[in-house]
Amino acid sequence: MRLEGKVAAITGGASGIGAGTVRRFVEEGARVLVADLDEERGNALVEELGDATAFLRTDVSQEEQVAAMIAETTDRFGRIDCLFNNAGFGGALGPIENTSVEDYDLTMDVLLKSVFLGMKHVAPVMKAQGSGSIISTASVAGLRPGYSPHLYSVAKCAVIHLTKSVALELGEHDIRVNCICPGFIATPLAAGRPDADDSMIQQMRDAGQGSQVLGRVGEPRDIANAALWLASDDSEWVTGREFVIDGGFEAGRPWSKWPAFARMERPIRHHRPPGR
Repeated sequence: MRLEGKVAAITGGASGIGAGTVRRFVEEGARVLVADLDEERGNALVEELGDATAFLRTDVSQEEQVAAMIAETTDRFGRIDCLFNNAGFGGALGPIENTSVEDYDLTMDVLLKSVFLGMKHVAPVMKAQGSGSIISTASVAGLRPGYSPHLYSVAKCAVIHLTKSVALELGEHDIRVNCICPGFIATPLAAGRPDADDSMIQQMRDAGQGSQVLGRVGEPRDIANAALWLASDDSEWVTGREFVIDGGFEAGRPWSKWPAFARMERPIRHHRPPGR
């Protein structure tokens, strides 16, 4: 029960990584506010998990709704020990020349401004408490381009930098600020469809496992376990860091995918200088 007595708010908490983290936090003793636009899934999750949870429909791109989420958490549960800025989507697609300003604004509003707003409005509450953990979902796409749309990569890179910068400000109040960089996770977001069913997600697992170092794609629980550690007192001396949870993806290709010459087993012939 590593989160016994703690309270968390999780955005994008109705499905995917968010729902997996809500379940994991409740398993470990936390009370959780689930914030999401999807009322049907959010209410179903709260019905499943009971009184330890509550749902609030929240558009994280709107400042007044983010502020209301923090207020609802403290009004209902008395405090807030962890904010997990997790809500997201794929954002603008296509070539840079075809990207509209409207799509740019929406992408940055959901993926970056929402993280800023969460930090802004939870900071005074956590300062008054003298403690807290702020966690945000970034991505391996924020570390290496070429695996996601332009603006998604840019926004996630900015989340990493914002994490480090805000950690330097809030550390003196014993508030820790970290982010998680997931690799490929079997969620509706990865499928590109919020309504993706289990069969579609299983197809993604089957198609992607061969390119993963550990032989499988990630699951929401893999990220939830990292968030659990960052929310708990076990990570009390950790702040300003990005944690890559990707099954080894960013390190490179699995050994079996390397060129044949790089995998050949043969002795290395050292040159011996004359006279030795």
